[in-house]
Amino acid sequence: MNARHPKATTELVRPHGDDSAGANMPVIAIFGPTASGKSAVAAAVAARIGAELVSADAMQVYRDLPILTNQSPARLVGIWPLDHEASVGEYARLAHAAIDEILASGHTPLVVGGTGLYLRAALAEIELPPAPAPGARERWQATYDELGPEQAHAFLAERDPLAAARVHANDKRRVVRALELNEAGHSLVRADSRLWSGALRHPTLIFGLEIERAMLEPRIERRTREMFEHGVSEEVRHALEQPLSLTARRVIGLREVAELGPEQAIEAIALSTRRYAAYQRKWMRRIPALIRVNTNRSAEEVADEIVEVARAGK
Repeated sequence: MNARHPKATTELVRPHGDDSAGANMPVIAIFGPTASGKSAVAAAVAARIGAELVSADAMQVYRDLPILTNQSPARLVGIWPLDHEASVGEYARLAHAAIDEILASGHTPLVVGGTGLYLRAALAEIELPPAPAPGARERWQATYDELGPEQAHAFLAERDPLAAARVHANDKRRVVRALELNEAGHSLVRADSRLWSGALRHPTLIFGLEIERAMLEPRIERRTREMFEHGVSEEVRHALEQPLSLTARRVIGLREVAELGPEQAIEAIALSTRRYAAYQRKWMRRIPALIRVNTNRSAEEVADEIVEVARAGK
């Protein structure tokens, strides 16, 4: 059940440098939609308790796109070149190592990001579906193209009706992935349903930043315009001179900046970002024991509430 103010029974967060906390010190996580102020709030919380930031963002793992992906200093930001195929499993290993190292140093890890799957991977041991067999993805992509969206989806429905019910026929990537998993004896639905079950690796408080849509949408447009003011067009031009992995190509705004004029690109990126923010809100509803925090105020005030709740415990 989601909560706004968990009942305090024990102090969980200790000031920076308190070695007595050791490996029992908990983790703090901050999640929320794009442009809800996660980075500013996380920085303010870190300044108050001496926490070290760990990013849980599937786009910020790539270097050479700091403007487009709105990067700010944290562990696991800009760790991979653009030709690297990102995977949740590889990210999880790095996140676990970073969190454990911070805990061992006596500091508080503060995991912050807007990618729900990466957040979960950072905080827990998750059972991930297997990687596709060599050539399987290309083969199923060719099958999808040959059959067309509707027939490919119908083919999936014959083999895995539950997965087909969860995937739209026009979502080629997920239809292909569902067929891959089915061929390997797994199901897309089973993997999704396990996502937030089970215990976390360490005692953790997860805060969700809530912001009204009427406030969020102007923020998204303002931030998108600021990207162009800060030189995102040149950044993307340099990025596209390099080989790009399939996962890097999914960074929001990459194609729009490359192919459209500034005003058209701003409009298209803002639309995609609003849709992504709606998806992130759905993720918030999946997170057990999420502590919701209203962000209709300054980042400093939000940080004060998070620190107060974290110090009181749950």
